[in-house]
Amino acid sequence: MNTTSPSRRTLLRSLLALTCVAPLAHAQAPYPNRPIRFIAPFPPGGTSDVLARLLAQKLSELLGQTVAVDNRAGASGNIGHEAAAKAAPDGYTILLSNSSTVVTNPHLFKKMPFDPVGDFAPISMVASAGQVLVVHPSVAATNLAEVTALAKANPDKLNFGSGGKGIQSHISGEMYKSAVGVDIVHIPYKGTIQAVTDLVAGQIQMVFSDMVPAMPQIKAGKLRPIAVTSIQRSAALPDVPTMIEAGIPGFDSGVWWSIVAPKGTPPEMINRINAELAKVMQMPDVRETYAKLGVTTQHSTPARVIETIRAESPVMARILKAAGVEAE
Repeated sequence: MNTTSPSRRTLLRSLLALTCVAPLAHAQAPYPNRPIRFIAPFPPGGTSDVLARLLAQKLSELLGQTVAVDNRAGASGNIGHEAAAKAAPDGYTILLSNSSTVVTNPHLFKKMPFDPVGDFAPISMVASAGQVLVVHPSVAATNLAEVTALAKANPDKLNFGSGGKGIQSHISGEMYKSAVGVDIVHIPYKGTIQAVTDLVAGQIQMVFSDMVPAMPQIKAGKLRPIAVTSIQRSAALPDVPTMIEAGIPGFDSGVWWSIVAPKGTPPEMINRINAELAKVMQMPDVRETYAKLGVTTQHSTPARVIETIRAESPVMARILKAAGVEAE
């Protein structure tokens, strides 16, 4: 015989209902409800770091949660990308990726610690930019023709620094060497800002630099700009010719940045961040900051990130082969 009282049965039913509802309520908690880690795969002070901190600030404001930048530098961006690829796909880790790492590195490293396409859920493109060839004032050249003549007269005597093997500053240098037939020595650093620092100190002769670390040194007269690597002149350096204008037909070397998440991150979280990034790119102060950095604002569908990687990868393979650069 059932001896449970009606009041006790009612209490048990209420507890059971609460037990069933609690997980559902937790699952439906609004995203995000805790801080987001934003991995920047290069050292503080460079373009990737500056962009990451600007975008983190704006996303924090729009999402109502802290977006904290986590610098994971090294191995030409591979270390930071690997950390993001191995993170939990819960929407609380995102990465500022870049074309140097996901397009170029697979052709330079025989063993990659991540799959540029298969290990990530793309969110959106966020920026693109060319570079500027800068030389130390002690270099006896004021234009590209004079740099080339100096390099040809002194084979293997001049060197150029880069942000690391496979970084666009390295690729630009190899493209230049191949285009004009000169032998200059590549000196890789952990980031372009370190290369620029040594250039200012006179330890190396030239760098194909991002605008961010180069501009203050150019304005201070500590570095001499020679040419920009984009097809069009940079708004940040309107008086500096393009490499094409300076005598190398078809020279176009730039970099782009995107935001991605670990593979398996829920689509609704991807879509939320994508939507907020669309708002960020329309903000006047963001556009102004981008312009000062010599960077162009970008926003795209998630699919475009993957499409761009797949389209540019074989082109980069041909460039590297023509330059005689092999995977190590």
